[in-house]
Amino acid sequence: MTHTHTDDYRRADGRALRLTFAEPDGVVRGGLVVLHEADGVTDGVRFLVSSLAEEGWLAVAPHIYEAGQDGKLTGQDVLDATDITLAWLVERGVQADLLGVVGFDLGGTAALVVASSRRLGAAVSVGGQSSTNDLPALVDIAGKLTSPWLGIYGDSGDETGVAEVERLREVAASSKVATNVVRYPGANHRFDADPGAAAEAWQRTLSWFDAHLR
Repeated sequence: MTHTHTDDYRRADGRALRLTFAEPDGVVRGGLVVLHEADGVTDGVRFLVSSLAEEGWLAVAPHIYEAGQDGKLTGQDVLDATDITLAWLVERGVQADLLGVVGFDLGGTAALVVASSRRLGAAVSVGGQSSTNDLPALVDIAGKLTSPWLGIYGDSGDETGVAEVERLREVAASSKVATNVVRYPGANHRFDADPGAAAEAWQRTLSWFDAHLR
């Protein structure tokens, strides 16, 4: 397993951010910003960063906030942290058309915020909702997507949740970029209840980046 590293990165303009990253052993295929879940940069996030590096991506998770920190995450918080992290990737030699973003749970919502505000090569959201933070509702921004976006969602027979995802699919399709929304009936929002769905979702994520970051 590729090891992760954590550094405090400071820009010449004074902006600073703690980053956890992993580098591939061979050629770098591109750079991916990994947006963390509600508990901050957890062991699970580090595992994701490491796993993406093993697939050839320079993967980096900005510490937008730390676990237990008071306050709610806003869209501007997400964009500010992502912009600094993208600058770090560019400094590492990643070309602009080989930059992407991915997030799980809260990070999934954050990834959609980025994909509707920044022009990147690709974006992936796995789960996510905005009810516990000051992030916009997904259907309010999906029609404004400016980066190719894949949304992956699980449901456990919740009709309200299913309707929301289907509405999100419809709104995203009205944007001017490539989009796809995949729903896994029987899987919860983290796919813990269905390892098969989790494995397929991982392959879909890799395939989306393979197709759009080249």
